[in-house]
Amino acid sequence: MSLQIALRKKASALTALVTAVAIALLPVPAAHAQAKGPPVLRDTETEQLLREYTRPILRVAGLEKQNIQMVIVNEASFNAFVADGRRIFVNYGAILQSETPNQIIGVLAHETGHLAGGHLSKLREQLANAQTQMIIAMLLGAGAIAAGSTRGSSAGNNGLANAGAAAIAGPQEMIRRSLLSYQRQQEENADRAGVKFLTATQQSPKGMYETFKRFTSESLFASRGADPYLQSHPMPAERVASLQEFASASPYWDKKDDPALQLRHDMVRAKISAFMERPETVYRRYPLTNDSLPARYARAISTYLHGDLRSALAQIDALIAVQPNNPYFYEVRGQALLEGGKPAEAIAPLRKAVQLSNNAPLIEMLLGQALVGSDNKAYTEDAVRILRAAVAREPEAALGYMQLAMAYGRKGDYAEADLASAQAASLRGDNKTARELATRAKTRFAVGTPGWVKADDIVASKPQRN
Repeated sequence: MSLQIALRKKASALTALVTAVAIALLPVPAAHAQAKGPPVLRDTETEQLLREYTRPILRVAGLEKQNIQMVIVNEASFNAFVADGRRIFVNYGAILQSETPNQIIGVLAHETGHLAGGHLSKLREQLANAQTQMIIAMLLGAGAIAAGSTRGSSAGNNGLANAGAAAIAGPQEMIRRSLLSYQRQQEENADRAGVKFLTATQQSPKGMYETFKRFTSESLFASRGADPYLQSHPMPAERVASLQEFASASPYWDKKDDPALQLRHDMVRAKISAFMERPETVYRRYPLTNDSLPARYARAISTYLHGDLRSALAQIDALIAVQPNNPYFYEVRGQALLEGGKPAEAIAPLRKAVQLSNNAPLIEMLLGQALVGSDNKAYTEDAVRILRAAVAREPEAALGYMQLAMAYGRKGDYAEADLASAQAASLRGDNKTARELATRAKTRFAVGTPGWVKADDIVASKPQRN
């Protein structure tokens, strides 16, 4: 999606329970997204907007102190779900297809209803401790089963279904059932809770109704096979009619979204389109005749990804002239330069982006990468400082540890370099490499020091099993 979502690296194949890469990378281009891109997308701008959407809802639901995280899934279909009581998962396709903030906010309010109602209490305790990547892997396996079962019984489709079954076999079957087979009463309760939360926060439940109404039309999914949101959130006509009845009674039913919030929503959708869709699709959505800020944003990103860097930079500079305090314009400028092979030139705009974003850790990781990539040893200490701060706040970000390992290596601190490399490998699900690197790190640290203890923890860790 956003600027940070696109450090285009290939992910290794998904294995049984561990997703390929526990990445803090940002949007990947459409070709990679359709192939083997990271199962989770990271982007500061999009995540910040989703947090702002959910914060008031979580507050009235009594969940404000639960540190609920927003996770963006690299899937184009419309889907949102909760899995473990502390994360709300949203497909990027759900954001892209939601034309107004109120529509996606309504879905998030519904999912909050599941959390507040304890509808996932039967899930194993291990799921609460599972890494985000592991959960996504299990869901992708479940999706493969659905796809295989709905496309006939050819050998190829049987293979797809079997591959999905292998990904969630054994004890994980209960998790699959819990995630994809909500009880009807739980859905209705989540509907009512969502409307209650929206009313309490003086927001309209109309977007929630509009979104769910879409899923009553079977023809909408005729060409797509089994839609994941329809599977996990069965929506018979009577349920949607009931939702309309009590939702329309809200005094805020006709309340419109704030224009400034609508603009931010449109900017995020433009960014998602630019990073995740093909250039021709982007230009159909945002033709040159469209001079709006979101359209210009989408075209600028698409130009840097697929076209001329010089032209892209000129377009980004024009955006900065309109909103000189927008950190994400500086971020995308820095990312374009970084991916264009100009890391030294990327440092200044990324420093500005870090400053304007209040030290957003994902943007700090990009800045750290630019500092390391500049080959200027004078930046080494700065890179280590920035990257250490970033991974402290984003401990599941493999990119940060990878760059930190390089910075330590340049500094000559090979013990810390091995440890950071081991942490990155562990997050990618490469437990063998992680243990090998951690074993070597232990020989470099003094016994009992914090670095030695962390390395020992990795060596002693057990790989996930089906």
